[in-house]
Amino acid sequence: MTSPVNKASDRGSWLWIGIVAVVIVLGVAAVVATRSANGGQKTAKGATSDVVVGGATTTTTAAGAATSSTTGDVATTTTTSDGATSNAEESSGSAPALAAFDTSTDDPAVGKAIPTVSGKTLAGKPLTIGPDGKAKVIIFAAHWCPHCQREIPLLADHLKDSPMPSDVELLTVSTAVDKSRGNYPPKAWLDSVGWKAPTLADSTDSLAAQTFGLTSYPYFVVVDAEGKVVFRASGEITTGDFDLLVKAAQTGKSPL
Repeated sequence: MTSPVNKASDRGSWLWIGIVAVVIVLGVAAVVATRSANGGQKTAKGATSDVVVGGATTTTTAAGAATSSTTGDVATTTTTSDGATSNAEESSGSAPALAAFDTSTDDPAVGKAIPTVSGKTLAGKPLTIGPDGKAKVIIFAAHWCPHCQREIPLLADHLKDSPMPSDVELLTVSTAVDKSRGNYPPKAWLDSVGWKAPTLADSTDSLAAQTFGLTSYPYFVVVDAEGKVVFRASGEITTGDFDLLVKAAQTGKSPL
C-alpha cells in the first residue's frame, strides 16, 4: 500500500500525508525534496459573482486584484479586496467556515461538519456541496496551477480503471479563475483531460475555497457520510494516495 506524501515549501514546512503508525510495519516512507515554481498575478476588475454559503446569497464586486504564486508542490494564493464589496452571512442551521488549513498543527477542522456552499457547475447547472448523507472527496483546483495541471489528468486516468465507489462522491471546485493564464477556460481544460466529476464554479473572490479553509492548490477535503471532515491535505499526491483518501471517506477514519 502506498503511503501518501506531500512536498515541502521553500520555507521548510513539510507537508505530510501518510500512515505514520504503520510505516515501520509496511516498510514505506516517503519524503520528497523541495521544488519551486514561479507564480503570477490575476485581476478581476468589475466582476460580479453570486454564490450561496449556508443559505444566504452573496454578491461580490471585485474592483481590486488577487495575487497568486506557486511554491514547492502547492500553489498559494493571497487575495486583495481593494474596492471590493461583499455581503455574506451564514444561515442559523449551517456549519461555520472551516479553519484555514495549516499542516504544521493538528487540523482543527477534523470532526467538524462542513459548511454548505451552493452555486453552479462550469456547465451552468445548480450544485450544492454540504452535508447530505454521502461521503465525499472534494478537490479544489486552479486551472493555471502547474501542480493541478499534473494532478487532475493523473487522477482522471486513474479513475477510468478505478472508478469511485458508489458510497463516495467525488466533487471539484474550480477556483481562482484567471483568463490571462494557462488552461483558460477551466471547463475546456477539464473536458480535455477527461475529468468527469461535477465541478462547482467558485465566485470571483474564491468564496467557496475560503469557506473550506483553502491555503494552497490542489487542496483535498475528505468528508464522511455524516458530513464531517475526516482529513484535509494539499499538494500533489499519487493515485495510491488518492485511493487512501477515498477509503478514509468510506470508513470515516483518518489515514494518519
